Amino acid sequence: MLAKPKDRLQNLWDSGKAAGMNEPEKLLYRSNLLGSDKRITNYGGGNTSAKVMERDPLTGEQVEVLWVKGSGGDVGSMKLDGFSTLYMDKLRALKGVYRGVAFEDEMVGYLPHCTFNLNPRAASIDTPLHAYVPRAHVDHMHADAIIAIAASKDSQALTREIFGDRIGWLPWKRPGYELGLWLEQFCLENPEADGVVLESHGLFTWGDTAESCYATTIDIINEAIGWLDAKTEGVPAFGGAKLQSLAPEARREVAATLMPAIRGLVSGNQHMVGHFDDQEAVLDFVNSNALETLAPMGTSCPDHFLRTKIAPLVVDFDPDKADLDAVLAGLPAQVEAYRDSYAAYYARCKRPDSPALRDPNAVVYLVPGVGMITFAKDKATARISGEFYVNAINVMRGASAVSAYQGLPEQEAFDIEYWLLEEAKLQRMPKPKSLAGRVALVTGGGGGIGAATAERLLREGACVVLADIDLAAAEKVQERLSSVYSSDVVRAVAVDVTQEDAVARAYSETAVEFGGVDILVSNAGIASSAPVEETSLALWSRNMDILATGYFLVSREAFGLLRKQGLGGSIVFIGSKNGLAASPNASAYCTAKASELHLARCLALEGAELGIRVNVVNPDAVLRGSRIWEGEWLDQRASTYDTDKAGLEEMYRNRSMLKRSVLPEDIAEAAYFLASDLSAKSTGNILNVDAGNKEAFTR
Repeated sequence: MLAKPKDRLQNLWDSGKAAGMNEPEKLLYRSNLLGSDKRITNYGGGNTSAKVMERDPLTGEQVEVLWVKGSGGDVGSMKLDGFSTLYMDKLRALKGVYRGVAFEDEMVGYLPHCTFNLNPRAASIDTPLHAYVPRAHVDHMHADAIIAIAASKDSQALTREIFGDRIGWLPWKRPGYELGLWLEQFCLENPEADGVVLESHGLFTWGDTAESCYATTIDIINEAIGWLDAKTEGVPAFGGAKLQSLAPEARREVAATLMPAIRGLVSGNQHMVGHFDDQEAVLDFVNSNALETLAPMGTSCPDHFLRTKIAPLVVDFDPDKADLDAVLAGLPAQVEAYRDSYAAYYARCKRPDSPALRDPNAVVYLVPGVGMITFAKDKATARISGEFYVNAINVMRGASAVSAYQGLPEQEAFDIEYWLLEEAKLQRMPKPKSLAGRVALVTGGGGGIGAATAERLLREGACVVLADIDLAAAEKVQERLSSVYSSDVVRAVAVDVTQEDAVARAYSETAVEFGGVDILVSNAGIASSAPVEETSLALWSRNMDILATGYFLVSREAFGLLRKQGLGGSIVFIGSKNGLAASPNASAYCTAKASELHLARCLALEGAELGIRVNVVNPDAVLRGSRIWEGEWLDQRASTYDTDKAGLEEMYRNRSMLKRSVLPEDIAEAAYFLASDLSAKSTGNILNVDAGNKEAFTR
């Protein structure tokens, strides 16, 4: 998203592509085009519709059906099944049961009775707004340039100045049935109009065809962009800069320090995930003279507000002093003051039937000279909340440059946030997965066990950082996992676990990307095989550096971050059967692996008072997908046991008590168990996953 609306939107309609489409397909095509540009509408915001003649499945007659974006969808990414379908004659019949504005919420309960063809997609609260506009195609978008006008003190006058009679204006009204009737009345009284600006909300446009409706939407938004460009040329954003930004790397360093501290303070009810944004639009705002005036006013558009809360928290950070210790010391009081303010807002505005007070913590944290931090229950929501606030920044920028910005009145804002219909939607959300909101760092993430473990944690809702000395291998795993679990929740970082600075950087990146860490799976490793007389000091040291020192360094750094958060945590060592049972011609490897076990016991003792659990998974003979079985190690072990490469896996399987192969997924399952709350009362333990080996029995 741009800091200023400079570039005009392009009309991307391809007539040749649309020629073979039916009306619902053209509606989807139009919707996806509009949703592909965040200058037109934000994620999940806005909606589109078309009135289409369909064959009634019971009577066989042609009936008029409203296709409209269903509840909770996103126009940019939705498919045809994202649309609700409703009989228009039944929607019109609803006027006969409407009891007035005091009862308009009950009208949502009638919408399922209007469903066409048993479509399971729930209709949204905006359905009447589309149904009663007497045109075949309707768009409702939340373009920053339009909302900048809609949220201005002189909104009505500016709308007329820019658009004349082509676009009308309606005063603020919460979305719902009554607003649908207002829109209908406007259209009947202004049949030549192409749309209407809704105060503090957005834009409605319409047309007789899908293509003409799309073209009108693009044209009107471009007209607003051009007008704002002309009016704001040479006008300093937000009254000019009060502060200067830190350098990019310094901004990330500050964010990496602040985010775990904030995360610890706001994760009382559930673990929260963070997102950091220091784009130009954000920096212009957080460094500006108007920050202290505009930030407390909150957002205007209902979609923005629902994602970003009543107002952001401005962190008391001065980039000229950059005294992080002082900021960290003051954070608890700042967060508590925000909670108190939010609770007071709830108390002032609550109604007799309002839902209970929700999480009183801020979603948006503005840091002068640094950028914006957002926290939410998952990474996608944190990122999207940040995107919404950037939309709000763009709106405040435009509105304050051409008039005076005005947010929603406090009671209106509350009534949207604690809307009973919104509460019902929240109550319908599925139960969070077992690792929702948790962040895991997996070393050796580019290998078989690391990749399998990462996937197991992702499956349970965690965010995962794949740390590996071979960045290309980690990025390959990241690409595969992102295609399944989304790019929001997987990152790859290069790290040599034997280097203190590299380990610290990996955790810093994890903090910036996700807000902190909850789980460490220490898995980076090597394997070596040689008789003791042939074990060089270099080989001995290499085993100790990676398997002992490496585990120590990643654990030490984890302890520091976990202590800062104060949320407890789980550390899982991927050890080896060889840590308990000696093997011939592997003294360096076995000794280093044994050191891991004792390190885990020591850390379990130290971590207990902090709620940090430390446990070990001991695999044996995990050949498939494991990089340590490539090259010399495979040859050496095959030679030790007098077999060839092909026979080595069979030999290990037959050697086990259960006569079964151990796979990376088996180790991943054990790691998940020890990382999750399933093992919340276990620390200092060893879980053997070796298909049975009596020499490795722990007792």
